[in-house]
Amino acid sequence: MKRLFFLTIIAFFSIHSYSQNVNKDDSLVIKKIYDAALLEGKSYDWLDYLSNQIGGRLSGSLQAEKAVKYTELELKELGLDKVWLQPVMVPKWTRGAKEYAYIETAIGETSTTNICALGGSVSTPEGGLKAQVIEVTSLDEIEKLGEENIKGKIVFYNRPMQADLIQTFKAYGGCVDQRYAGAMEAAKYGAVGVVVRSMNLRKDDFPHTGSMTYGDLATHLRIPACAISTNGANYLSSTLKLQPKLKFYFNQTCKTFPDVQSYNVIGEITGTENPNKFIVVGGHLDSWDIGDGSHDDGAGVVQSMEVLRLLKKVNYKPKNSIRVVLFMNEENGLRGGKKYALDAKNKNEDHIFALESDAGGFTPRGFSFDCDEASFNKIVSWKPLFKQYLVHYFEKGGSGADIGPLKKDGIILSGLRPDSQRYFDYHHAASDIFEAVNKRELELGGAAMTSLVYLIDTYF
Repeated sequence: MKRLFFLTIIAFFSIHSYSQNVNKDDSLVIKKIYDAALLEGKSYDWLDYLSNQIGGRLSGSLQAEKAVKYTELELKELGLDKVWLQPVMVPKWTRGAKEYAYIETAIGETSTTNICALGGSVSTPEGGLKAQVIEVTSLDEIEKLGEENIKGKIVFYNRPMQADLIQTFKAYGGCVDQRYAGAMEAAKYGAVGVVVRSMNLRKDDFPHTGSMTYGDLATHLRIPACAISTNGANYLSSTLKLQPKLKFYFNQTCKTFPDVQSYNVIGEITGTENPNKFIVVGGHLDSWDIGDGSHDDGAGVVQSMEVLRLLKKVNYKPKNSIRVVLFMNEENGLRGGKKYALDAKNKNEDHIFALESDAGGFTPRGFSFDCDEASFNKIVSWKPLFKQYLVHYFEKGGSGADIGPLKKDGIILSGLRPDSQRYFDYHHAASDIFEAVNKRELELGGAAMTSLVYLIDTYF
């Protein structure tokens, strides 16, 4: 017991002393980073162009190709040591003509409702699809209802995000299975189509798209799937209670094509002491097509670019090589993240840290870390440096989808954690536009990321 007491005292004073030294040596550098971001930042202008001049950047699209060329050029303009494109094959799916849907309560009595096709869905039959509706709140209900209750009908998945969860990403994770696997499961019991409540905590008229899967279901058995807005879902549910025999009609003309070549965009500042050790910061360049992808993930892209610009602006010379990686195809395949990790493995590259921004351009609250306990304790000692910037959240947890494939012993993975309460109002919806992003919040996020990268490079 006495030995444990003394070890605890030693650990306390070691961490206390370390924290004091970091504060003394680094607070001025971090102040310079924040000043440069807030007084002469570039991220908002980059996002303006990416969103308003290029628009939604679905993998395999012309807009995605334009985004690759634009960001490559902008990174070269920063005067980085290296800028290159990393080829990656990506899926190509197109939405087609704007979707149309209505609820029919009697012959000739209809009310239109807002829908959008889920990413990867097949089209409806030519002329659309109309059938009776059965409402469920889980995939388990499908199995319990069985073919006798489902065959020939449209399955309406209506499980909302859990509003009492403060961590909105947990609320999202608690219901996204119905979007991702709903069509695959319903088709097994003879359903002819699927309508899924949008993953959104707000009541509005914007349907939210997102990826889905048919698994190994044969092509001829695949059924069309769409998302309905939260207002539309509430109306459909209440009307079903009054008129259980109502019919739902929807028409969508989406199509899947063979894979096409695209690219991850990579820029690097080469390290002065350890050029073969790598720190990565990134976001995903692709987005869904119904908005312009400003929050998801244009914000993460420009913040990541800004990290390297800010380091150069304050004349910081990193000891390790620092890369920005703009990943392609996070939304419907994660091909870019997997390709980057595979190439890194094949080249035997030593990655010590990776940071991802993919939670919107809102006010930064802190970071989550996927790492060993010793590394986390070291990082937590830096919290006083971030206190005046109101970045208090330092917790162990997840990081990001695109950097996930890099995970191995010894690497620290981290995710920027902005305030998430409004994120799912815009996520995968037509409301995800440039005007929804606040300039100052975006710049604060870039400054917080740069400060963390600076400290990692200095002390690891």
